[in-house]
Amino acid sequence: MTRVVIFSGGSLGPWALRLIQPGDLLVGADKGALFLLRHGRRPDVALGDFDSVNAEEKAYIAENSGRFISCDPVMKDLTDTEMAFNWALEKQPDEIVLCGALGTRWDHALANVHLLRKGLEAGLRCRIIDAYNEIAVMDQHLPLTLQRSRFSHVSLLPLSLDVEGIELQGFQYPLHNAKLTIGQSLGISNCLAEPEGTIAITAGMLLVIQSSDQAAE
Repeated sequence: MTRVVIFSGGSLGPWALRLIQPGDLLVGADKGALFLLRHGRRPDVALGDFDSVNAEEKAYIAENSGRFISCDPVMKDLTDTEMAFNWALEKQPDEIVLCGALGTRWDHALANVHLLRKGLEAGLRCRIIDAYNEIAVMDQHLPLTLQRSRFSHVSLLPLSLDVEGIELQGFQYPLHNAKLTIGQSLGISNCLAEPEGTIAITAGMLLVIQSSDQAAE
């Protein structure tokens, strides 16, 4: 199984390093590359405009990364994370994991959540993970199976206008042939009642957000 793990410049910590598995391709987007290097991990590729690091740090990243791709910070159309995501898509991995994709900038955070839709349309499993959350997008072609973990809550939110035929098994609040429309909170704060839970739908795109009130260390 081939995975690409992207480290962006949002909220990162030791928990993110523990997500790395042998054989993963590591991508550092802007300051995310510096995070990897400072924690003893060499990015296979570092890319972005590097406007979040100083000249000395940029040179350090360029010298110590497998490949270095720099662009102008003004004359560009994509965020650093989307550049990294597009690079990952070209590698046709089995999965893409984004770390540091959430933080104080909600415009960037929401744009990164939308990248999950791009991955889904390419037929790939993609996740955003931070200290409190794990976010995925699913449709009728890619149902999800969740294992009981440190995430105590599971919330479902439509990413399309409507999501139809929702089936939940193994949850405290099961659903059968349910429908969610943007603006409804019916899918918030469910939890697993069994060691494993499955989610399936018949139409639409569904955000599945696992979360915990306690941050990972």
